[in-house]
Amino acid sequence: MIIDITKAILKINPNAKMTIRGQELDTCTIEWLEGTTPISKADIEAKMVEVQAEYDANQYQRDRVYPSIGDQLDMLWHTMDKDMELQNKFYDFYQTIKKVKVAHPKK
Repeated sequence: MIIDITKAILKINPNAKMTIRGQELDTCTIEWLEGTTPISKADIEAKMVEVQAEYDANQYQRDRVYPSIGDQLDMLWHTMDKDMELQNKFYDFYQTIKKVKVAHPKK
């Protein structure tokens, strides 16, 4: 991902109002609106680098794909269903799920 100019500006000043003409920071023009204090292109560029580094450092968060919550809960229930100690320890949870499973068995 390449951090865009608007994202960098809003990281510096979340309330900034502006119009940006152009895609490249070096050649674009930025019109500051509604009394927004102008931010230098050097500060915007530094923030773009910082945000990109943060994005790159968190790649593992985007790579982690977990099963759905329903599937996770089903795995927990089946683990408890095989272990009497867990059934007793988490009695209310286990019995609530078991009641639903008994009332609506798979066909």
